[in-house]
Amino acid sequence: MNDKKTVLRKCVACNEMKDKRELFRVVRDKDGQVFLDSTGKANGRGAYVCRQNSCIETAFKKKGFLKAFKVVPPEDLRLLLLKEINR
Repeated sequence: MNDKKTVLRKCVACNEMKDKRELFRVVRDKDGQVFLDSTGKANGRGAYVCRQNSCIETAFKKKGFLKAFKVVPPEDLRLLLLKEINR
């Protein structure tokens, strides 16, 4: 039996625990840059958000990434996340 464990992470917007693969990972690196981590393996502090418009908008409105990173995320990150949903 080679069952993989389900890794759960909490969305910064809705606070629901979900499978890591169902969420976007956003990272703040040691230089303070905040970006979308499409590989899931980038170095730095990670925060997760659901792949839904409502959660992405809520994360920015309620400053979910600011609380997680202590840095204001760039506005183009919101647009990038919204664009990634439609892929």
